[in-house]
Amino acid sequence: MKNDRKQNEEYTAEELHQERKYGLFWYSWLWHILRPVALLLCVLVVVVGIVMAGWNWIHRSFFAPVDAQDQTPVAFTVASGSSLTKVANNLESAGLIHNRTVFKYYADFLGYGQKIQAGDYQVNKAMSMHEIMNLLTTGDGNPITRNITIIPGWTITDMAAYLKNQGVIQTEEEFLSLCRSGQDFSAYYYISDVLKTQNVASRLYVLEGYLAPDTYEIYTDATAQDIIKKLLSQTEAVYQDSYHDRAQELGMTMDQVIALASMIEKEAKTNDFSKVSAIFHNRLKQNMTLGSDVTIKYVSGVKRMSLTNEDLNVDSPYNTYRYKGLPLGPICSPSGAAIEAALYPDEQFIAENFLYFCSKDPNTGELHFSRTLEEHNQAVSIYAPLWQAYDREQGL
Repeated sequence: MKNDRKQNEEYTAEELHQERKYGLFWYSWLWHILRPVALLLCVLVVVVGIVMAGWNWIHRSFFAPVDAQDQTPVAFTVASGSSLTKVANNLESAGLIHNRTVFKYYADFLGYGQKIQAGDYQVNKAMSMHEIMNLLTTGDGNPITRNITIIPGWTITDMAAYLKNQGVIQTEEEFLSLCRSGQDFSAYYYISDVLKTQNVASRLYVLEGYLAPDTYEIYTDATAQDIIKKLLSQTEAVYQDSYHDRAQELGMTMDQVIALASMIEKEAKTNDFSKVSAIFHNRLKQNMTLGSDVTIKYVSGVKRMSLTNEDLNVDSPYNTYRYKGLPLGPICSPSGAAIEAALYPDEQFIAENFLYFCSKDPNTGELHFSRTLEEHNQAVSIYAPLWQAYDREQGL
């Protein structure tokens, strides 16, 4: 029994020794593993602390509001066409952001650079840079563009009145003055050619006929000069390269084609454009006066269909009753269809030598065509009473 108890005591002591040795092993092993982890965590805490401190400094210095307590509204305008650099410079100058360079690169990075909209905004110094950026990309609620429609057959004065009435321009005079001289638009080759023509100073408006009719989208803050340039550029698109070749075949300049087209536009409806063109071409070939009422109306401002002898005798290079050939210049802005008709007159009417036309129905614009003066005079005697009745109805 004593021996057994002694063996048990020895076994227990040995067992305890082993357990202690085994425990120390695991403790050493865990410490070997946890020590670098603990060190790494400490380093991460320090790094995160440094990063957070750095970020807080960067945020305060560049992204945070300039003055979180100042909510005083500041009017800020982004003009149409302003670059991101221009917007950033203006924001910094107004004291609304800390740094223009940071704003610019931050906006580019987030894809806001192309989204900033022109407009008038209310900003304040309590807004963060990101809040300001969001505001400038949502717009001020006011449209930055609008549409205008120029009707075929309109004159320069018609356009000026329309643009003034629509609130597009403040006064008609600036628009009319620019169109009258045309000097600011000599970069357009066709305007440069017009400016070199004989008696150009006698034209009512150098740009008459060259402001192409169409519907345009313009900026709401567009100037008269901006609008004129847009309309002039469209003329180049309408007057195709092939038209220059055709005009050369006919022995005509672009200015003469536009002048003839403007008369056609005023005299007829689209279906009769080529027929009226043929009559004018036939009369030009025979060295006859064109005898077009619309040229009288352009220079005198008369609206009546029935013209008096006094009207017909007005002394003006636009008077195609008094002077042979085309008028001094275009008398309105012709449509593309009228320009094409001027270049490609009705071949049958050319061949059959039609020389006259007159209004058959003032309300529909239907025309009566004649080959001889006798036929024409007979038609006039029939339809003249209708013209007079129309003038009375219109209060003319």
